[in-house]
Amino acid sequence: MTLSAKQAVDVLRAAGEPTRLRILALLQREELAVLELCRVLDQSQPRVSRHLKLLAEAGLVERFPDGAWVFYRLTGAGRQCEVVAEVLARINPDDPGLARDRRKLDDVQAERADAAQAYFAENAVHWDRIRSLYVSDADVEAEILRAAGPGRFRRMVDLGAGTGRMLTLLAGQADHALGLDLSQQMLNIARRNVTEAGLTHVELRHGDIFDTRLPDASADLVVVHQVLHYLGDPAAAVKEAARIVAPDGRLIIVDFAPHKHEFLREQHQHRRLGFSDDEMARWLAEAELPQVGLRALPPTRADGLTVKIWAAQRAPTALRSAA
Repeated sequence: MTLSAKQAVDVLRAAGEPTRLRILALLQREELAVLELCRVLDQSQPRVSRHLKLLAEAGLVERFPDGAWVFYRLTGAGRQCEVVAEVLARINPDDPGLARDRRKLDDVQAERADAAQAYFAENAVHWDRIRSLYVSDADVEAEILRAAGPGRFRRMVDLGAGTGRMLTLLAGQADHALGLDLSQQMLNIARRNVTEAGLTHVELRHGDIFDTRLPDASADLVVVHQVLHYLGDPAAAVKEAARIVAPDGRLIIVDFAPHKHEFLREQHQHRRLGFSDDEMARWLAEAELPQVGLRALPPTRADGLTVKIWAAQRAPTALRSAA
């Protein structure tokens, strides 16, 4: 599909302004909240919002409210996005203005990461108790077992392993299990829990969910349990998790439905207040995992959160080749 002359003019007009081009370059790295863009660009919120409105009207960015915050990201598909990607690819990476923006965004990301690490370190020992305030673990885990199925897994990978609960729940069905986490405090607790469970075939590593360094199609079961709402770029994490799913393998994502509990952002380092089914389905489809099963578990208390379990399966090799 090509652009009409008018569409091309609209795209070029929207992108062809210094601040808007800077915004597009920043959003190419990750989705960002309006206030974060204001900080990096050193501009007022009304001015930045006006630029974002023009970019959204041209179909170059997507706006999505998340509780009291509003986030923006580059539009995922379409010829307009291809034009923007081409423009950004042709800009000198050493351009002083864009390099300065990248450094300021690095500072924002570093502060965000430091706050999260401090939170996890402080709360690691009480992590399971904190999590149980919001959902019934027994019901969630029963649904996770159902989504995983009874089969034997050659290799299981738990991304963002935390205290190791998913490993102790599922590793018994795997020949080998691997848990990755960036928090050393969490890994220490996970090692203790895995050892107490008698799971000698489980490996725990300090690792990044955005860059696992694991081979393509190397795991029959990949689990991302209550991790995405902490991340600056959850779509990238889903893409990386899907990359390591083997043919006929499964990816299970557990997280919250959209909610309005701002205290989780303010006190517990949640960046996103849940995810919609449409959003998750789009990310999984873009990662070539279009067949998604879904279970929604309502809270056990009036002020609790609904837990969603998205289970996607990679097509067998023969079917993918035929497609």
